[in-house]
Amino acid sequence: MEVSLERKRNISIIAHGGAGKTSLAEAMLFNAGAVERLGKVDDGTSHLDFEPEEQKRKITVSAAMHHYDWDGCRVNVIDTPGYSNFLTETRDSLRVVGGAVVILSAISGVKVQTEKIWEFADEFEVSRIAFVNKMDRERAGYLRAVDDMEKVLKVKGVPMQIPIGEGHGFRGLVDLVSMKAYLYKDDGSGVFETGEVPKELESEAAAMRENMIAAVAESDEALTEKYLNGDEISKEELLKALREGVLTRRFIPVYLGSALRNMGVNLLMDAVNGNLPSPLDKGAIRGHIRGVDPRNGEEIEREPRVEEPFSAFVFKSLIDPYTGKLSIFRVFSGSLSADSTVLNPTRDAREKISHLYLMEGKKLKEVASVEAGDIAAVSKLKDTHIGDTLSDVAEPVRFPQFPPVVPSLSYAIHPKTKADEDKAPLAIAKLMEEDPSLDFRMEEETHEFLLSGVGQVHIEVSVEKLKRKFGCEVELKTPRVPYKETIRSHVKVQGKYKKQSGGRGQYGDTWLDISPLPRGKGFEFVDQITGGAIPRQYIPAVEKGIAEAMRHGVLAGFPVVDVRVALYDGTYHTVDSSEMAFKIAGSMGLKKGIEGASPVLLEPVMRMEISVPEDKLGDVIGDINSRRGKILGAEPKAGSQTVRALVPMAEVITYATDLRGMTGDRGIFTMEFSHYEEVPTYLSQKIIAAHRPEKEKAE
Repeated sequence: MEVSLERKRNISIIAHGGAGKTSLAEAMLFNAGAVERLGKVDDGTSHLDFEPEEQKRKITVSAAMHHYDWDGCRVNVIDTPGYSNFLTETRDSLRVVGGAVVILSAISGVKVQTEKIWEFADEFEVSRIAFVNKMDRERAGYLRAVDDMEKVLKVKGVPMQIPIGEGHGFRGLVDLVSMKAYLYKDDGSGVFETGEVPKELESEAAAMRENMIAAVAESDEALTEKYLNGDEISKEELLKALREGVLTRRFIPVYLGSALRNMGVNLLMDAVNGNLPSPLDKGAIRGHIRGVDPRNGEEIEREPRVEEPFSAFVFKSLIDPYTGKLSIFRVFSGSLSADSTVLNPTRDAREKISHLYLMEGKKLKEVASVEAGDIAAVSKLKDTHIGDTLSDVAEPVRFPQFPPVVPSLSYAIHPKTKADEDKAPLAIAKLMEEDPSLDFRMEEETHEFLLSGVGQVHIEVSVEKLKRKFGCEVELKTPRVPYKETIRSHVKVQGKYKKQSGGRGQYGDTWLDISPLPRGKGFEFVDQITGGAIPRQYIPAVEKGIAEAMRHGVLAGFPVVDVRVALYDGTYHTVDSSEMAFKIAGSMGLKKGIEGASPVLLEPVMRMEISVPEDKLGDVIGDINSRRGKILGAEPKAGSQTVRALVPMAEVITYATDLRGMTGDRGIFTMEFSHYEEVPTYLSQKIIAAHRPEKEKAE
């Protein structure tokens, strides 16, 4: 169906995990005839939760797209994750939509993940309507959910309906605009009958309608005056003011029903059409779409119209081991045809567009062209990644990229076989193209490969995808702490290597002055040889031997740092001395000297910023103190506190999981390396004992 720009809607369905987002999207698709059967998460028939990792856990892991046509509108719908480990995809999808349906649970109200997602929606100025789901469940409460939304999210909620029955007695609803009752079949078909408002609900419906009209009228001065004068407000005036209030985000109209049983969903779909913005509305609200001209850095505005030069933003990638990479994008202006060439100004690269697709869950529908307001996909772009812009070659524009996601939890990965070891780097690189919130690097100090992510489940799902998509199996292990060793006192020692039994021998003799350096200064070698005690050609070999010996300390085999070594004397043999002999002599001298210079262990200390709800501040500070941390201060912010602290790395390797449990998933943190400090004696003995077998094996 061809539709005008005014009749297009791009929406995300958002809420905390388990609220019923996927079930609602499935019911919308079914009602519109976009799918033949009502997909369900619990029995694995969902059209949107199609990844095996999602079906196994019965949660949405990645954003999925589909589209439907309803009463003359084309609606692109994005089903988003609601669990904290996967909210990056939710944030990214909100960047490219104009509106969102936020689901409120009739049982549990607003949970913390909804708060986080709400902040994303505010950031991108997304217009919203709400749907109180699970009205058919025991202890369901419609007005309680609305009240919870107002208190937690600090928004004005306007109930647009009232339920006919709640919990197991839920049968339908009264629409406060039309003042009609809608009674639904209980078979998921969405079939309903309309009738008069039940007698027992007449007074409640009349009172709620009056409240609704008063709230909606506030968005329009003329309507407010009309209402205050007691004049009749027509249905058309009411709907116009309702739309205006949603577009300007003055209030949130709230609808109700049961997504799983497909009750009330049809009226919500009408509300999506009537209240949420078209690309033209969105452009008007945001003052068009702003980017920069990559040629001169000047700001450019693109009107969201087909007549404008082509521009689009890539917000998601899918890597398929067989068909290659799919780049999913939102067209902001102009149009794009298959078999054309576009510019990626983010990478300064031209890309050939071969095939264009509309996403239908896991299926692709090939199309000849797409235009402003469409969400589409293109295969096998060579240089394009998530967060990049695609634009007209002659009229380029570049939109801002996504801010980077800082991973909060790391695991060391160990490939199971040699074949897995060979596959791992390329497979993980492809996975990171799909998911920029992953990070993969080699820790130079411990020589471990670390896979970092948002949380435990995020990393576990990524490892499952590695095996399923790329046939690469890895094991996850807690990463090693990159301890180091240093000295506390000053010594002078002799390092002598002599091997002179038969034939040409080896002889090198060094005297070293070893002393500690300030923390963080590393290693300093000083040549103090005078009078030719050691020939000049052997001195670099001495330094090399010392540097190599510093890679493995005497306590537990950790690298030695913050040491000054002065070579001040020695002897040599005109025949038997060699570079190798002096290298070994220097190495021997360093090891001997460190043993006598009060060696100690050092541990990395991390600088942390932890944002927590005010009611959890005491718990978090107490926990940081128990981890040998030092509180640097706490700064109040809106409804929360940001704690700054220095904490040993060994104490916070699994902090992401611990903080989630401590704060009910309401805490977030960032962490970066600060400096090294001495390990307390009582702990260093345990660490040395634990690493003794590795040290002995290395020797």
